[in-house]
Amino acid sequence: MSDLSWKTSITKVEPNKISVRGYPVDELIGRISFSQAIYLVLKGEMPSPEVGKLIDAIFVSSIDHGASPPSVLAARTVASTGSELNSSVAAGILAISRFHGGAIEEGMKLFKKIAGRMEENSIGEYEAAQEVLLEMKKKKKRASGFGHRLHTRDPRTARLFNLAEELGFLGKHVKIARAVEKVLDEILGKTLPINVDGAIAALLCDLDFPPEIGNAFFMIARISGLVAHVQEEKSRMRPMRKIHPQDFEYDGPEERKL
Repeated sequence: MSDLSWKTSITKVEPNKISVRGYPVDELIGRISFSQAIYLVLKGEMPSPEVGKLIDAIFVSSIDHGASPPSVLAARTVASTGSELNSSVAAGILAISRFHGGAIEEGMKLFKKIAGRMEENSIGEYEAAQEVLLEMKKKKKRASGFGHRLHTRDPRTARLFNLAEELGFLGKHVKIARAVEKVLDEILGKTLPINVDGAIAALLCDLDFPPEIGNAFFMIARISGLVAHVQEEKSRMRPMRKIHPQDFEYDGPEERKL
């Protein structure tokens, strides 16, 4: 092999055959869910249908959050110039960072740090959360995954946690997240409920994903919503318009039941 040769353990492509992590793709088609396939490509092992269902729920919970988030405004603005779908969606993805969508990775790091403190000092979730959060307060650092500019109680959090419990995946990191919520209330004197990013962070920790790819779950979910916004921008709005971040009105279907 040459000095430029390198290896990959993700996908093997041969004439008339494609294998992902050792599984022939044609055998996976129709037999596993898209979320199971994502787990497989990210972690290298086939998850159970229950894990796939939980990841499905995570993606649904973050598929869209209205027309005002920075990623949507960025995508619509670029779409308004006449750019192609890929450029417009890419603009939205590039707007996802530390303060928008980045709370999942930061939340995972926080929960894992608290879990490590529990093990090091042989203490419970509450005591470890209190120690870590007081240290963060002294350094003027905030806890990601808590509080919301709109929701006083994020409706997605309870549903995700309830489903995780039904499926048997409610682990120690969810307990840690709830302890953090309680300690924040005591330290700050106000309630900062676990938001959807914090809930996803806790569940991904319990599923043993590394924090470094936590934000990928937000991006994968949000791509579908961004595509919808780009298509609406191109089909309903005039090109090169001035897009006000708040002066819009929802005119879609009224609330519907499954």
